[in-house]
Amino acid sequence: MTIRGAPAIGVAGAYGMVFAVKEKHPDTFNDLLQCLRDAKEYLDSARPTAVNLMWATKRVIDEVESASPSNFYEFLIELAQKIADEDVQINKQMAIHGAALVPPNSNVIHHCNTGALATVDIGTALGVIYGSGKNIHVWVDETRPRLQGARLTAWELARAHVPYHLMADGASGLLMRTRKIDCVLFGADRVAANGDVANKIGTYNAGHEGENDNHVPVYAVVPTSTIDLSLASGDEIPIEFRGKEEVVRVDGSAVAPIESEVFNPAFDVTPNRYITAIITEKGVCYPPFEESLKRVVMSLLVCFKRENCVCVYVFAIKDSMLSHSSFKKTQVD
Repeated sequence: MTIRGAPAIGVAGAYGMVFAVKEKHPDTFNDLLQCLRDAKEYLDSARPTAVNLMWATKRVIDEVESASPSNFYEFLIELAQKIADEDVQINKQMAIHGAALVPPNSNVIHHCNTGALATVDIGTALGVIYGSGKNIHVWVDETRPRLQGARLTAWELARAHVPYHLMADGASGLLMRTRKIDCVLFGADRVAANGDVANKIGTYNAGHEGENDNHVPVYAVVPTSTIDLSLASGDEIPIEFRGKEEVVRVDGSAVAPIESEVFNPAFDVTPNRYITAIITEKGVCYPPFEESLKRVVMSLLVCFKRENCVCVYVFAIKDSMLSHSSFKKTQVD
């Protein structure tokens, strides 16, 4: 897992398409398209839960088909860099929208890692924390088994001089029960059309303990590229499972009998009833998520201008989900 974090994985996928073309040297446009389709199939299989990867590789193919570039390699390099640059701007916008929801002097629980180490820069949920300027104190759960909270988030917060406590994964419930927490923030690897959120294992626990048990607001911070309207609910999101070594060993040292049978899902799905709101670069989505998520995705119709031709690109929306009337009601920013 050299590259992690859904936005970073998406950008890496775009550059992966560039490397595939560089390696194969396709001579014709048809050869180029076949090379890209083969690369997409290979790259998409690497991380099945994070939809940003599929989004980026599909976007590359769609833009190539629309533009029919003569210089394949230069076009792809520019496109991959454009996707990377867009991620930075998207994170800035999410930080602005999210900061409005976080009160001054808040105590915030953060799960996993959602900062610059998971994106091109700034971050999603951590971007909200950095951008708020409200003297926020962050409670970082360690995020077993790979310890993204302890190894990555705590490191980022320390470098940014943001006050924080590192805690065991099981400690968040006590904090919320004693009313010391103002909100829960995390990112996501995929969001279904109904607002179910797939994120790092343990997110479900934090969401349930927050919104359901202690009436603490729970916010998922995601770019619209993470929203997959082709899936009706989180039940359809594929969950990646990882090896037993991550659980029975820490930093190479055994912490459990090596012969133990291990259940090690990398992600879980938090039902929408435990999500207070979903923060995107286009604004904050509230229940009913089926309506609000569709609106933000439709508002992000991305227009690519190539030689006076505009190609409207929308990823992962089934035609049956978009009525003519709903399209007309949506303003394109």
